Amino acid sequence: MDLKKHSGFVAIIGRPNVGKSTFLNRIVGQKVAIMSDKAQTTRNKIQGIYTTNESQVIFIDTPGIHKPQSRLGDYMVQSALSTLNEVDTVLFMVNATQKRGRGDDFIIERLKQVKKPIYLVVNKIDQIHPDDLLPFVADFQHALNFQEVYPISALEGINCEELLTAVVDQLPAGPQYYPEDQVTDHPERFIVGELVREQVLAMTRQEVPHSVAVVVERINRQDEQKILVQASIIVERSSQKGILIGHGGLMLKRIGTQARKQIELLLGDRVYLELWVKVQKNWRDKKVDLQALGYQPEDNE
Repeated sequence: MDLKKHSGFVAIIGRPNVGKSTFLNRIVGQKVAIMSDKAQTTRNKIQGIYTTNESQVIFIDTPGIHKPQSRLGDYMVQSALSTLNEVDTVLFMVNATQKRGRGDDFIIERLKQVKKPIYLVVNKIDQIHPDDLLPFVADFQHALNFQEVYPISALEGINCEELLTAVVDQLPAGPQYYPEDQVTDHPERFIVGELVREQVLAMTRQEVPHSVAVVVERINRQDEQKILVQASIIVERSSQKGILIGHGGLMLKRIGTQARKQIELLLGDRVYLELWVKVQKNWRDKKVDLQALGYQPEDNE
């Protein structure tokens, strides 16, 4: 295993919808985490891998910390908090347009137990007046002693390279954990499912998104230029199924068209995408359903 000058694991933690996935995708250079303006879109730890000749950084994008409303919510919060004890550095990302709230204080209390460097990353600075930044940062610094503070815009790319350089410089010497051309540790099947779910989030009304899971049933190469992808979209109620299918199947067709474009970019070939919508009542609160859909709670031992 080749030694790298700097290598290690970095957790990105924060309240829902602060821009963690946008930042991760920008650093890695392609989409490994879904992005949405709806909160709680990230359900699993997603590793994005940044590799250069001198370094390798494995970023872990955790589910946003929020007050759980279901077994799925419990799993998401548990997944995020468990990450803090497994990494070399923590990036605590906050939204510059939202004042410090109870969700931030909840995270800060947990961060007080972390012995690794913690960076305060203030995202979305392109959406505020520069004069508002200093008092915003001072409020968070009063609550926790951070290693450094980086105001950024993940969407615009402002200060992202500077933050990345700082993180790399303080990582320990270590091995190259992944091949240099690998950008995530998740299999293609997982990413394909997330790309479908992203389009569901983008196109459906508020009552649907958090009740949706996607199971990729099959990925099969048909010939040298075409790949067949078959996936099921899981919802909790028949009414949600109707919304996703739409009048004359139009909504499902729109979801499939946009998801197919993203999947083709991922797989590098033409894709034939078949989608079904299935109802599994209250799947978010049933342990057996959560495990079957890939949401495996952490062991507490």
